[in-house]
Amino acid sequence: MGFTVEWIMFLIIVMDGWGTGGTMSEEPPVTPSWLTPDPTAWASGGPMDNSTSLETFPPDSLPPSQLPLLINPWDIVLCSSGTLIACENALVVLVIWQNPALRAPMFLLIGSLALADLLAGLGLVLHFTCAYLLQSDSAQLLTVGLVVASFSASVFSLLAITIDRYLSLYYALTYNSERTAAFTYTMLVLLWGLSLCLGLLPVTGVNCLAEEATCSVVRPLTKNNIAVLSVSFLLLFGLMLQLYVQICKIVMRHAHQIALQHHFLAASPHYVTTRKGVSTLAIILGTFAACWMPFTVYSLIADYTYPPLYTYATLVPATYNSVINPVIYAFRNQEIQKALWLVCCGCVPASVAQRARSPSDV
Repeated sequence: MGFTVEWIMFLIIVMDGWGTGGTMSEEPPVTPSWLTPDPTAWASGGPMDNSTSLETFPPDSLPPSQLPLLINPWDIVLCSSGTLIACENALVVLVIWQNPALRAPMFLLIGSLALADLLAGLGLVLHFTCAYLLQSDSAQLLTVGLVVASFSASVFSLLAITIDRYLSLYYALTYNSERTAAFTYTMLVLLWGLSLCLGLLPVTGVNCLAEEATCSVVRPLTKNNIAVLSVSFLLLFGLMLQLYVQICKIVMRHAHQIALQHHFLAASPHYVTTRKGVSTLAIILGTFAACWMPFTVYSLIADYTYPPLYTYATLVPATYNSVINPVIYAFRNQEIQKALWLVCCGCVPASVAQRARSPSDV
């Protein structure tokens, strides 16, 4: 009888170990979809299992098709951002495409920026869809490649817009020439060609799917791949900063000369609007840095072993730059405002039609 009681107690202890998920087996850690090709990992590991209906069954006993699909809230935030980005920039692309008057080099560059951000938004939405529905490595490589290429084109377009603004001030008399148009087309071809090459790297084999130890904070990009992207961003940001400093010097010098002619330096309306324009440039550059700098620095110092929370906390603000870009570069432009009013309402308000361009529109 004593042997039977001891045997029953042993069976109870063993069954209790299966039911409570104790020390009988080790479970895989929870990782989000940007860090793993299987989003159902949320349903098969970590403390969450103690409160789900799977607590009386070993996770490995169920096929993947029967595991509950738990969605990472951060992925929902990225998908929502992508939807907003796509809708907002699609409107800009549509307005510039349908209006023949918006064919100047400046509008072509703004259109390039809007197209890049539109593709970036679509890439975020497609990545969410593929990660939770297809769960395929090939689909993940394609969507990540699209996101990398699109955001690269967005940053390059911002640099091209900065160069165009500098040239329009430095060569004010000869800016509207055929040489300027040819230079703009050359910049567009180069920036999209380079962005396409960067986006094709994960697809053509430069990824960490075969060797997890080489992964960066964003799977399936390798540490070397994301290091190249981060260093390139820092170089582009330094170049943009230098160009904006030169733009501010030119604008302030012109305003000073005009104010001296009127003998009212501090009270000159042109001087006041010029100071507003310089403040606008500072806001533009500061916003760009605030959105992208955290993720850039974090990508250089971190790897795949770091908590995914840090990756999402720095990646989400970077996507917000594509939300802000249309507001800064498109919706503030007088010609685009007129085109938007015509598309939406069929008329242009007098306040928009009669507003004169000022240095604050730089």
